[in-house]
Amino acid sequence: MSDIDSSKTPDQDNWHRDVVNKLAFAAINEQRRARRWGIFYKGLLALYLVALFVVYLPADWISLESISEKHTALVELNGAISDSSEASADNVIGGLRDAFEDENTAGVIIRANSPGGSPVQSAYIYSEINRLRKLYPDIPVYGVVTDICASGCYYAISATDDIYVDKASIVGSIGVRMDSFGFVDTMEKLGVERRLYTAGESKGFLDPFLPSKESDREHVAKLLGGIHKQFINAVKEGRGDRLKENPDMFSGLVWTGEESVELGMADAIGSSGYVAREIIGEEEIVDFTQEPDLLERITDRIGVAMARAMSGMVTTRFGMVH
Repeated sequence: MSDIDSSKTPDQDNWHRDVVNKLAFAAINEQRRARRWGIFYKGLLALYLVALFVVYLPADWISLESISEKHTALVELNGAISDSSEASADNVIGGLRDAFEDENTAGVIIRANSPGGSPVQSAYIYSEINRLRKLYPDIPVYGVVTDICASGCYYAISATDDIYVDKASIVGSIGVRMDSFGFVDTMEKLGVERRLYTAGESKGFLDPFLPSKESDREHVAKLLGGIHKQFINAVKEGRGDRLKENPDMFSGLVWTGEESVELGMADAIGSSGYVAREIIGEEEIVDFTQEPDLLERITDRIGVAMARAMSGMVTTRFGMVH
């Protein structure tokens, strides 16, 4: 080994050292670049979060904490009514309570645009409107329909003092429905046998893979009839003698806003701005609709931004592939 080592020239030794040094410095430079890019992306994320706080946080403070003049309070009832939706009873009721409790609220508008939904959630909203009207007798509450207010939506706002609609609004559908389906014939054609084990002779009623029984149909009819009666009673209590006699009133049909005024289901044609300005007398409208908390909104925005960024990357990379 000593003979081999002694045969190396100084130039060869320098060449080996240069290669090792270059590799070492290249690895160090690569790590530095990676750190710089990491810091860059983290900085961008921090700036994005700060921007979201700047956009949303002051708005939240201003909307409810710095209102010092009389105003009309607005609460949206928007979309399908269910316990997990934007139009849940918790969200709508929370907004209504904030609106009535504000000492500068001159009147409340429930702006409705919903096809209906859960009768239970609708009944909660209906009952709370009645409670708040009794608790704050000097603050009127009006329903204002935009595109549609049907079924559970109409159930809820029938508790308001008056209902305003657009001529082309869709109003009504005072009825109850339950959807089902049946796969019995399909299973027979495929040779599939249904095996269902229950404790309780009616536990499997309305099973879509079993033939429908007359007793099941009768029970469902009774169930829906009871809920329908509750709906009718609520509308009659809310609207009183303003309702006109019409055999189709509670049949589940819908009418235009103009027709609903003629039937006494609504009181007049008018928008939120009209009601605030001409009926309540306070043109300034303050929105008390319950919003998702700040963290949830920021998370949603980040998720949307990331999805758009990923979509852009996919389009850029693969958009030209045919």
